[in-house]
Amino acid sequence: MLAHGQTVVQLMERLAPKHYAVEGDKIGLQLGTLQKEIRKVLVALDVTEEVVDEAISVGANLIVAHHAIIYRPIAKLDTSTPAGRLYEKLIKNDIAVYISHTNLDVAEDGMNDWMADLIGIDTEGRLPLDEVHTDKLYKLVVFVPKDYRDRVLEAVWQAGAGGIGNYSHCSFNLEGTGTFRPLEGADPFIGSTGKLEQVEEVRIETIVPYSVHRAVIQAMLKAHPYEEVAYDLYPLELKGRSFGLGRVGKLSAPTTLGELADKVKKAFDVPFVRVVGDLQRSVSKAAVLGGSGAKYFRQAQFYGADVLVTGDIDYHTAHDALAAGIALIDPGHYAEKIMKAKVADWLARGLAERKSSTEVVASAVDTEPFRFV
Repeated sequence: MLAHGQTVVQLMERLAPKHYAVEGDKIGLQLGTLQKEIRKVLVALDVTEEVVDEAISVGANLIVAHHAIIYRPIAKLDTSTPAGRLYEKLIKNDIAVYISHTNLDVAEDGMNDWMADLIGIDTEGRLPLDEVHTDKLYKLVVFVPKDYRDRVLEAVWQAGAGGIGNYSHCSFNLEGTGTFRPLEGADPFIGSTGKLEQVEEVRIETIVPYSVHRAVIQAMLKAHPYEEVAYDLYPLELKGRSFGLGRVGKLSAPTTLGELADKVKKAFDVPFVRVVGDLQRSVSKAAVLGGSGAKYFRQAQFYGADVLVTGDIDYHTAHDALAAGIALIDPGHYAEKIMKAKVADWLARGLAERKSSTEVVASAVDTEPFRFV
């Protein structure tokens, strides 16, 4: 069974929720429609004409990409221009384009975590380099028959509720008596129509991050035995988890700048890296930011990083970093190509769990605009 376009996007937004994106970023559906069955998904870093030709060749009718194809309002659609020709080819071949950009960068187990893993930044103590989004917290209160307390608690915990700092499975439980009278047309789990019932119940309270609140409520309703569930969801003033661009943390083992540069080159499979700093200096804490992150070197230094790994470093920023005493390693913007295999694997596994026959492939087209001579 082929997956619907919305199903593919829902999977993508489980990995990279849209509200994680930097304000004004061009994400989501940019061209075409998702109101169709998807035969094959092509995952790409950029959407160039060569990538569109590849999509046509492999039979893909949806491209999921990292970089947007529409950055600003279009005044006219002139199909004699390169951009117009690209849009025309996509439309004529019924290929939709969906973009996941800074929301994929920010996401946990997204772009910047993948990059941090590759260069050896420890997961323990790893932090965002620049905070973009803080998860709002809610308190879920639900009343459950005493014998079903554990079942409901386990369901909401599995869905992501109950976390406070470094603690999980947090809840408060208070026993009491619930009353209700089933009316005409009701199908009560306990009691009978027209009769006032008194039931031993437990009031469960637990913390729910906004990012998973829908999944938690659905899990709670599914596990709860009642036809009509009594529950409340209260917004809290407490600050939840922070999400942001880039990552900073300790390296798994101290190394030299030169050795780390060599590791970055191999990890991202690039022909060379540019380095700012003494290749023999020791580095034990690193920051990484996919794409163009040169302007974040001072934040990296503020967090105690010895080196920032990012792309598109300009001449003057390199001098400023050198004077400030922080090293830089530039593997280029195209280092983000690692997202192709990662996203394709995520979507393929999610579709397989849904027993969908929709295929997912990573683009084989090299969209690096530079050639190295």
